[in-house]
Amino acid sequence: MAVSQFSAASTRPEAFSQSRHCTSLSGFFDFGSRSSGSKLFSIRTLTSRPVRRYFSVKNVSSEPKPKLKDTEQEAPTTHTSFTPDAASIASSIKYHAEFTPLFSPEHFELPKAFFATAQSVRDALIINWNATYDYHEKLNVKQAYYLSMEFLQGRALLNAIGNLELTGAYAEALKKLGHELENVASQEPDAALGNGGLGRLASCFLDSLATLNYPAWGYGLRYKYGLFKQRITKDGQEEVAEDWLEMGNPWEVVRNDVSYLVKFYGKVESGSDGKKHWIGGEDIKAVAYDVPIPGYKTKNTINLRLWSTKASSEDFDLHAFNTGEHTKAYEALANAEKICYVLYPGDESMEGKVLRLKQQYTLCSASLQDIIACFERRSGANIKWEEFPEKVAVQMNDTHPTLCIPELMRILIDLKGLSWNEAWNITCRTVAYTNHTVLPEALEKWSLELMQKLLPRHVEIIEMIDEELVDTIVSEYGTADSELLEKKLKEMRILENVELPAAFADLFVKPEESPVDLPSEELSSSEKTVDHVDEEGEETVDPVDEEGESEEKESEEKTIVLPEPVPELPKMVRMANLCVVGGHAVNGVAEIHSEIVKEEVFNAFFKLWPEKFQNKTNGVTPRRWIRYCNPELSKIITNWTGSEDWVLNTEKLAELRKFADTDDLQTQWRAVKRSNKLKLVSFLKEKTGYSVSPDAMFDIQVKRIHEYKRQLLNILGIVYRYKKMKEMSAMERKAKFVPRVCIFGGKAFATYIQAKRIVKFITDVGSTVNHDPEIGDLLKVVFVPDYNVSVAELLIPASELSQHISTAGMEASGTSNMKFAMNGCILIGTLDGANVEIRQEVGKDNFFLFGAEAHEIAELRKERAEGKFVPDPRFEEVKEFVRSGVFGPYNYEELMGSLEGNEGFGLADYFLVGKDFPSYLECQEEVDEAYRDQKIWTRMSILNTAGSPKFSSDRTIHEYAKHIWNIEPVELP
Repeated sequence: MAVSQFSAASTRPEAFSQSRHCTSLSGFFDFGSRSSGSKLFSIRTLTSRPVRRYFSVKNVSSEPKPKLKDTEQEAPTTHTSFTPDAASIASSIKYHAEFTPLFSPEHFELPKAFFATAQSVRDALIINWNATYDYHEKLNVKQAYYLSMEFLQGRALLNAIGNLELTGAYAEALKKLGHELENVASQEPDAALGNGGLGRLASCFLDSLATLNYPAWGYGLRYKYGLFKQRITKDGQEEVAEDWLEMGNPWEVVRNDVSYLVKFYGKVESGSDGKKHWIGGEDIKAVAYDVPIPGYKTKNTINLRLWSTKASSEDFDLHAFNTGEHTKAYEALANAEKICYVLYPGDESMEGKVLRLKQQYTLCSASLQDIIACFERRSGANIKWEEFPEKVAVQMNDTHPTLCIPELMRILIDLKGLSWNEAWNITCRTVAYTNHTVLPEALEKWSLELMQKLLPRHVEIIEMIDEELVDTIVSEYGTADSELLEKKLKEMRILENVELPAAFADLFVKPEESPVDLPSEELSSSEKTVDHVDEEGEETVDPVDEEGESEEKESEEKTIVLPEPVPELPKMVRMANLCVVGGHAVNGVAEIHSEIVKEEVFNAFFKLWPEKFQNKTNGVTPRRWIRYCNPELSKIITNWTGSEDWVLNTEKLAELRKFADTDDLQTQWRAVKRSNKLKLVSFLKEKTGYSVSPDAMFDIQVKRIHEYKRQLLNILGIVYRYKKMKEMSAMERKAKFVPRVCIFGGKAFATYIQAKRIVKFITDVGSTVNHDPEIGDLLKVVFVPDYNVSVAELLIPASELSQHISTAGMEASGTSNMKFAMNGCILIGTLDGANVEIRQEVGKDNFFLFGAEAHEIAELRKERAEGKFVPDPRFEEVKEFVRSGVFGPYNYEELMGSLEGNEGFGLADYFLVGKDFPSYLECQEEVDEAYRDQKIWTRMSILNTAGSPKFSSDRTIHEYAKHIWNIEPVELP
């Protein structure tokens, strides 16, 4: 439809009132019409709940907002609200198509329709956003700030209009304009701000924080190219830059007036005032981009503030440019901008390491400067720094934001004039740490030398924290048992392989060794002279006569072999240890993970400070992961539980248990599952070219590609299944095997070679199996490229079996397992992460369990190292089958070799694929047997959904709010 065929019902002046920090954006929009020449606009709030969503309207261009004088100011007055209909929404969309142009005016096609629709929705969000901000500002409430390197949001349109309860109205409005809502929504690219569960968890938390009316903000980085866009070629995974921002982002609001200087390099000097001054170096500017996060059925709309980096225009060297040195002229700008180019830039090179550390510090520094500015403004003239932890809670999502601790100390001491003890007390009471991993390589360590160059003042502060920690450890354990004390210091110190602080330098001084016994008479020290160093590094001496001359040596001297010099171990900063020391709370993300954190990962700290350690089992938002991605199932749940209360109170899902054997519910349940499978069939054909049968079991494993997650175990099981099929007649294989579509998805990090080999292997197996006419629809293997949230929203509702098969004790929690269970998918997995609690909740008969348990892993690895492991014949058989070349010419020796041997890097099957392989095969036979009886299978499916209430992020957020942040819900009037 051409834009010229319609015009907006009214023009829409927008008045922006922006304060320097924690900025409020006030917009005034007309969803109806106005009289010609009128300066008053009717604001029709987008809601169907007139009692709870209303606004006090002021034209800020003529009535400036009064400054906050104290915390006793009255809350905003209330007015009635007006729910927009499809006609007023269509008018709003028309307006943005014409007056907020991002596309040429000739046509109103899908891309333009999406942007105009999104901007229309953003109008409503901004109104609620400002009301939320103003209310929190006036009440001066305690606020939580969630700092994360990732926010994997997914598409925002359907989620936003769903939370505003306007899905039907927008669908009708778009139909009037010639488009289907589903087609318009599909135009939105996934925001490339994250990669895996860490980022998706952060986004689920923001949804719950907004929905539950908690005052909170998220802070992250605005990555221009994300991690990467994954393509699958004949060579496996190929990485290309993500283009999610090329057409613009209609949800974000750039805050050009909210920016902070972030410093790198330079040096530290002591001033005449006794303060430390960090001077010189390189300054970049972090600019805020805000994204509104709406709550469900509430006016509360919180903020995700993302930082983008740039340099001042003064840093552009115009002289160099005019003399032809263009690269030099732009160098400072390029160095600043590249900080936010890519999520997790490769860190194999020193440049990559520097860039990663710059990213982490930019997030911490800009966010804390913003948080502190907000605290100061809300405090007015009477700033009491001791009250900072009573107004601010900072949550570090994993170790990436660890620099929050020394940065907060730096600001409080160097810039605000507080003493060390005052600053340390404030910091410890403010900051908390969520641990997401037990993998040693993920417990970040940074080169001390690199950090000294990049962040010299922070290293000074970290050294002082480390010194205080050493003092605490010495006080706790004493000096009587030097071996114990040395062990504790080695395990707990923040600085690794670094000499003890000067105050403790003589703590482990060893007594001087006595001289070597000689066969001749005793000699005084003045009668000895050093001759050489023996093999143990001890000095040996030759006797001297009264004239000081050496006695004659034996004619045949022994050849002395000098020992190899011991290489100096690298000096490192252990970020996880710093998090534990500097935070008031440390939490794991599943019951088993939190126990491992206490008993293994941070055991010494747990013994010292047991009160710090908590468990907060992860959760996912039921809005996105059932209500919006699976609307047909949602209708069934609503019908059988009697209301939509389950969307906010997932405890209501448990009511499905009593209907699990009811024929009517089972029939409806299976029909919805088949409908979702048909949608996925079309998607797979479009994305991969493979045709699959909706009558087959849909068996799915989608997550980051990593050896511990054991996609290799899954695909080797499929290879064994394929081999057995090939050895049978058509009749035998049909009787023996249930038809399956095995679906994989996930990204291997660009420099993780073994993970990329696994991707290549999966795609090669799929290419062979899917083109085998003897097998047909009995087995298909599909790798979905560029797995993201939007793909998950298709895969998860269609799934019937989902694989969560990590080596026990290595997955902190997982959240995709929760999403699958919520959607009636049955899990096959190990007792790892949240699987343990899911199995408890859904019932052990509704979960397919296999494999070694966490407490057995260490002993199993020890047995392997001792050469005692005897592989199952089926495991040897499947490896030989792969080596036979049946899946193409690629050499899989490195991949198969990693499963062999008893020790060595990349060998010895560290993740116990071979050990768990027979158990896995036997469990898969149980899966086939259960699937043949669809009544039993459907009952299991219903009970998985009914057993999901515990895994709502709403529950998790209540736990954080109560036990870590100490914040209360603030429901807007």
